Amino acid sequence: MNGLTFLESWSVSQFKQNHHVEKIEIKKNEATGKCFFVYGFETGACSSKVKTGELNNPVISQVCVSETGEMFYLLHQKGESKAMTLAVL
Repeated sequence: MNGLTFLESWSVSQFKQNHHVEKIEIKKNEATGKCFFVYGFETGACSSKVKTGELNNPVISQVCVSETGEMFYLLHQKGESKAMTLAVL
């Protein structure tokens, strides 16, 4: 996940509530083999751990590509951003 800045993260239930959707669907693009998620009429990216089945504590983060400034939502494993947890309150 080099080159990404993690701006904010939410649990899946918080994300659904914030975006007023009842479900999030994970889909696979058969042409590219990449997974993505759909919420309402919008889409977001998935980390490789979704495809490999290693996602057991999912969160959704808003991320920014450092080089381009492009922002998007990313479904990934909690802690995958490589940010150090200083405290849990």
